[in-house]
Amino acid sequence: MKKRIIALLVLVLAVVSAAGCARTVVKNSWPRIQQTKKVVIGLDDSFVPMGFRQKDGTLSGYDIDLAKAVFKLYGITPSFQTIDWSMKETELRNQTIDLIWNGYTVTPERAKQVGFSKAYLLNHQVLVTKANANIKSFADMKGKTLGVQTSSSGAADLDGEPKKLKNLIAKQTPVLYDTFDDAFLDLNAGRIQGILIDQVYADYYVKHQSDPSAYRVVAGDFPPEDFAVGLRQTDTTLQTKINDGLKVLAKNGTLEKINEKWFGEKSVD
Repeated sequence: MKKRIIALLVLVLAVVSAAGCARTVVKNSWPRIQQTKKVVIGLDDSFVPMGFRQKDGTLSGYDIDLAKAVFKLYGITPSFQTIDWSMKETELRNQTIDLIWNGYTVTPERAKQVGFSKAYLLNHQVLVTKANANIKSFADMKGKTLGVQTSSSGAADLDGEPKKLKNLIAKQTPVLYDTFDDAFLDLNAGRIQGILIDQVYADYYVKHQSDPSAYRVVAGDFPPEDFAVGLRQTDTTLQTKINDGLKVLAKNGTLEKINEKWFGEKSVD
């Protein structure tokens, strides 16, 4: 009996040890990426105009073009993987993706667990409402229902500075959505009266509606935010390669062309 117990313990320890090895974190992904010529980028594929599906299913967007341009410099083809945005840092930590590149805002909270590239785009959080709701400021949302994407920078702003908007809205609690597409469905149906959302998304969405005048984009006073590429903090080589690539694209005019394609005359920092 003792021999059987000892044998069973040895087997259990072997299984646990093997599982631990399987979860070993590779601190430097660059050699593998360079060898396979593949890098996996996680994104929310409904986030216009950064990364989204066209009507034919084709993946398109500002960040798609930018990522492809950066890695083309190294002869590497990005693979884009749709993820649950609320699980993005977990996906990165578990190494199911190599990068978060999808209008990803730099925040102090995220910086505790994620490394960032240099910033490549300036963004603001704005309020989108229907024009006929007569909401012209954050103050006009008093008692009204607000929508926000789960785990978004807008949700973080809402919680971080509650006096600016959260304390005004109905029940002082927003309705959470997996995607902004779902939030707009409720806004258009009148189930919510406003969406706190990235300005890049708001501008693009409103511009491409059949009647843009049916919407109002309301500026607030949440601080401006930077978009950057998220990666594991141990991936310093990959971080350097992305930063160097962004510098090259800025210098050779590619970045300006991508900005012009997706934002037109809009000033992009």
